[in-house]
Parts: sequence; structure tokens; C-alpha cells
Amino acid sequence: MSENKNLNIDKNIVIKNNKENIESPWKVVWKRLKKNKLAIMGFIILTCMIIFSVLGPLVYELIKGYDAYDFAGSKFESPSSEFLLGTDNLGRDILARTMLGGRKSLFVGVVAVVIQVTLGTSLGILAGYYGGILDNIIMRIVDVFMSIPSLPLLIILAAVLSDMNFPPDMRIYVVMFIIGFLAWPSLCRLVRGQVLSIREQEYMQATDALGIRDSRKMFKHILPNVIPVIIVSATLSLGGNILQEASLSYLGLGVIAPTPTWGNLIQEVNNLYNLKNRLWLWVPPGICIFLTVMGINLFGDGLRDAIDPKLKK
Repeated sequence: MSENKNLNIDKNIVIKNNKENIESPWKVVWKRLKKNKLAIMGFIILTCMIIFSVLGPLVYELIKGYDAYDFAGSKFESPSSEFLLGTDNLGRDILARTMLGGRKSLFVGVVAVVIQVTLGTSLGILAGYYGGILDNIIMRIVDVFMSIPSLPLLIILAAVLSDMNFPPDMRIYVVMFIIGFLAWPSLCRLVRGQVLSIREQEYMQATDALGIRDSRKMFKHILPNVIPVIIVSATLSLGGNILQEASLSYLGLGVIAPTPTWGNLIQEVNNLYNLKNRLWLWVPPGICIFLTVMGINLFGDGLRDAIDPKLKK
């Protein structure tokens, strides 16, 4: 009897130790991510740009005591102790407007990603799970969207909005909806491929045998398994969305003044003299775009490698 008790105690100790050694998938991902120095550097850069854009305007207005939208000093003042990055053609503080522009650009990118993820994930799960006619219809729509160059289509749609005289405050919402709506097909294709693989797993066959509803299967068993793909795709798409907004705003077809974004701040360089002699007008927002997109791409690549090391070349 004593030997049996000792065996049971030893088994319990082994089971307890095994449970303690088992790590959750996200802990494993975090450990892999921490080893990637470029990914950590990208995360730090992105965090700094978010703080600069979100909290920067609040702190700056408390220090300076005026609103960058309303304040008008001397126009085209070069950088000084009062205006660290100079002023624009209306005498507005470039540093303050760069921080405010970052807030708008990041907002456009994030909301466009939310729209992209919502549409792409929902349609991808439906296409992969049900297959058949529904799959064919959704995939043909995806093919049509992916065969159309996105940037020329964005330019055409933005030009139509300009002719319709949309209020400047409302254009930012239209722009991010258009960017998000045109970006969902690539994610939809990725999610569909994952669902086709997951659908053949043994635990999914067990759910069929138990008679579980389709909606429960999709949201409780399939969706959690495609979240890593969604996270990686959304992270990498964020940088592209910010660049698309900046391109449209630079061309005067996106968000327009007085609402600042990094893209329409660079639009101030509308002649050769400003380009050569007033660098403070366009260099700060240009650097912000570069750092933000680089940080997002470095972090996104590292996150992809951490979630699925087999994808690393």
C-alpha cells in the first residue's frame, strides 16, 4: 500500500511539474518576439510616434497656451526658440500641427484596418466554412477587387468626392472607409485558406458529431485559430493605410485643410522655393511618416516570424 501511495505521489508531482512547464501560445510568441531586436526596435519607434501624436498636442498646448488650429503668428517663420519647427503660410506652429496631423493619420489607418479586418474575416470564414456556391461568389468578388489597382481607384473616388463638395470635417471619415473597403480582399483570401485547413481537423469533425450550431463553430472554434493571421495582416496593413492616406492628402484628394494630416502638411511644398528654402514645412511630417511606417513594418515582420517561425526565410 505504501508503494502505491508513493507511486501516486510521484505521478502527481510529475503532472504538476508538466503543467507548470506548459506555456500558453502567446507566452511562446512573446519569448520569440523579444529575441528579435529589429521587432523590438520597431515596437519602440511605433510607441514613441503614438505618444508623440496622441499625447504630444495636449502637453504642447498646456506649455504654449494656445491652439495650433487658431494661433496665427508671422507666416513662414524659420525654426526658433519660440517655434521649434517654424510656422506655415498662416503662421501656425508646424510642430503642433505635425503632432495633430499624426493623430489624424493614425486614426485613419486604425479605423481603415478595423473595416478591413471586419469585412475580410467575416467573408473569409463564411467562404471557407460553407464552400460551394457561396465560396465561389465571394472569391470572384475578391478576384475583381484584387484585379483593380487600388491607388488609381482611390484617386478617382477622392476626385468624385471633391466635386461633390464634401465638408472637410467629413472627408476624413469617407477616406478611411474607402481605404478599408478596398483593402479587405487580401485578408479574406488568407482567412479562407486557414479555415479550409481548420475545417478538416479532428476537433471540427467532433463538433459535427455533437451537433453544434454553425455560428458557434465559426466563432468559438474557427475564429480563435485564425486570430494570429488576422493580427499579422492588420499590423502590416496599418503602414500601407497611412501611406495611402498621405498620398491622397498630398494630392489634395484626401483630408484637406484645416484638418491636418501628415499628407496634407507635406502638400504645403507646392513650389520649388518652399522645397529648397523652407525645409521645416515638409521634412518633419515626412520623417514622421517614414518612422511610423518603418516601425510598423519592423514590428509586423517580427510578429509574423514569432507567430509562425516556418514563414521565416
